[in-house]
Parts: sequence; C-alpha cells; structure tokens
Amino acid sequence: MNLTIAVIAKECSPGRVKTRLTPPLTPEQAAGLAQASLSQTLETVRSLPAARRLLVFDGTPHKMDAAGFEVFAQGTGGLDERLAAICSLTARPLLILGMDTPQLCPEQLAPLLSDWATPAPLPHRGAWFGPASDGGFWALGLYRPDGGLLRGVDMSTPQTGAQQLARLAGAGLEVGLLPILRDVDYFSDALAAARESRGTRFALAVERLGMGLPETGMPRGLPSPAAVTPGGSSR
Repeated sequence: MNLTIAVIAKECSPGRVKTRLTPPLTPEQAAGLAQASLSQTLETVRSLPAARRLLVFDGTPHKMDAAGFEVFAQGTGGLDERLAAICSLTARPLLILGMDTPQLCPEQLAPLLSDWATPAPLPHRGAWFGPASDGGFWALGLYRPDGGLLRGVDMSTPQTGAQQLARLAGAGLEVGLLPILRDVDYFSDALAAARESRGTRFALAVERLGMGLPETGMPRGLPSPAAVTPGGSSR
C-alpha cells in the first residue's frame, strides 16, 4: 500500500512514563510495562501493509524497537505541534498511532486499509479516526497529511477527540470511525488490555506483574504470575 504508518512514542525511563501506574506498580515496573506496550505496538505495525514505517521518538529507542522503522526525533512544542510535524515527513496517506494501546490488532484497522487500498482517484474517506475511551484518540489517518488539521487542538483532555473530529469535519473531510480502544493509563487499563491481547508480550508482562499485587481487580481468567521488572523475559 502507498501508506506511511507513524508511531509517536518516548523512551521508557522510570518516573518519566506511565506515572499513573504508580501505585500499585513501582516506577521501574511501570517503565517496564510501558516498554512492553511500545514493543507490542511496533510488532503489530510491522505486520501491517505499508510503504514506510516511522518511529517518531523522544529519546533513544532500543535497537530491536527501531528495526524496520525510520527513526525521527519528535518535534518541539505541545502534543498538537508534535503530531502536526509528523505530517511533514511524508506526502503519502498517513496513519499516526500512539504507544498506549498494545491491544491493537490488524483487524481493527481493516476498514482503513480496505478503503485506502481501493484503486480509485480518491478513497471513500479522506480521514480515519480511532477514538479512545477517555475522550482522546489512539489513531488518526489523513489521506492527504496536513498539520493544520492538528495544530491548536487541545490535547490530553476529555474533549480532545471531539475537538479533533470537529476539526476534520470542518475541513470538509468524510471521516471513518475505527473501534474505540482503551489507553493503558492505570493498572486496571493494563489488565483489560491484557485480556484483549492474550499471548502477546504485553499480556505476559501484565500477567507476571499480577502476582505481586492484591487479587482485587484481577479479571477472571487472567493468570496470577510472578512479578517482573524491566528487562524481564517476554515475547
């Protein structure tokens, strides 16, 4: 496909990522889980049909994470500016993803991939939008990348998704909706994401962490594994 997929992410350092996971996790455990989420997301993106795969990164990515990706440093400014800057990296149809939905699977992106693979002068939809359950969004696809569609949108608020959708509609774009996904911000989110992605490296990391925590809130059917720290084995 003539598609660019960009993942925006940052280095998973203790105390700098997933701070809302502490407690119950330690900063080191939270960073390890963030790394598992990032690695799982990148693995999924490698399985998707794309002409280019970009990792837009704050920090230095692990060599294994960078494999198969063109690595770019994140731009400066607020999140809206940093997302807008990604649009300047390609003239191809662009799909921007975050690192906070490790339960993402190719089937959830099938409507976008099908629409934009259609051999026609223009696709049915000029944009695709993946809403997050907290009011934000986990995916934004622009057939014609334009940073102006992102600049000025208030990010990280319960109204972010609604604002971004309004911006797309205001530009005259027909917008397709992808499934609602849940960002992994709290450990309850991690448990839910693990149930939706059994057998993945992220799910295994959550399972290993579970044994070191009170059983209250552990979902039925999720094994209670041993605690894990960053660098622990997973696949």
